Amino acid sequence: MKVGVPRETASGERRVALVPETVKRLTGGGFEVVIEAGAGEPASLLDPDYEQAGAALVDDPYSADAVAKVQPPSADEAGRLRDGQILIGFLQPLADREGIERLSERGVIAFAMESIPRITRAQAMDALSSQATVSGYKAAVLAADRLPKFFPMLMTAAGTVAPAKVLVLGAGVAGLQAIATARRLGAVVSGFDVRPIVREQVESLGATFLDLGITGEETAGGYARELTEEEQQRQQQALEARLPDFDAVITTALVPGRPAPRLIPASAVAAMSPGSVIVDLAAEAGGNCELTQPGEAVVREGVTILGYTNLPSTMPYPASQLYSRNVLALLQHLAPDGKLNLDWDDEITSSACVTRKTEVAA
Repeated sequence: MKVGVPRETASGERRVALVPETVKRLTGGGFEVVIEAGAGEPASLLDPDYEQAGAALVDDPYSADAVAKVQPPSADEAGRLRDGQILIGFLQPLADREGIERLSERGVIAFAMESIPRITRAQAMDALSSQATVSGYKAAVLAADRLPKFFPMLMTAAGTVAPAKVLVLGAGVAGLQAIATARRLGAVVSGFDVRPIVREQVESLGATFLDLGITGEETAGGYARELTEEEQQRQQQALEARLPDFDAVITTALVPGRPAPRLIPASAVAAMSPGSVIVDLAAEAGGNCELTQPGEAVVREGVTILGYTNLPSTMPYPASQLYSRNVLALLQHLAPDGKLNLDWDDEITSSACVTRKTEVAA
């Protein structure tokens, strides 16, 4: 199988679908890899490194049997795909139905990385988790950068400076990484999640679990059950009472394909101390904070609210490394020894496929 890697064209996207490390593993395992010249440059990965790993530089990577991308193809890119061709990437099957229909009409066999089932044997393909790791780390760094206080406690000749207090809302992959990073930076960290099952994970990282008296079960996909309207109101009220205790808040509550749950109302922001910081990792889905402006940094009531989107792209080198390993694992699953073998009875293959010939997968 020949795998093509085009340069990403989406605004602000700096990641690349395959890095030289994974190219070398693919070419040594029965695959042929072609990559568009300059595709890795935004992630500080140069063409000679790809050539040394065994890839061929080409002008048209869409001529390959399979195309590996990060972002969904634009209309122009989709027009370069052909019937029966394999496409792998973040394809937003729940949010971009027009894009999925376009791929279906072209007869493309498309596999969405966000549709990989959360089962044990698919862990190496779990791109949502790998990229959430990057987001969680960067969120803690952003909070430390924007907060006009030290994160760690400092003992100086002029006296002791108290450490910052950080609250992380949501203890999924991004939340746990944010907790771990904020702890490494020296902050006093608390974590909250409606799933009581994650309390042990929060505490194992040295953080305190914030108990607001609101609980919800974990779904089969590992996400928190959506709270009822009454539970959401109780949660907001409980948080509003506790938020003034914290200097920085990182919110990570997000379920793919759904609007982000509203955790922090405007009234809660007004109750926070001036200079406090909120980093909203759910900004792309509307935000966990009522005052979040997706893609922007704003100051409201003296509180800085960061609603940046696509944080993994701001750290393209490690994000590409992790993502490419996910793509590698999926390619090896779909084409053992470089020979395509699509088993539609297999849970990974059937779940990840969002278009198959002329029909849209349910």
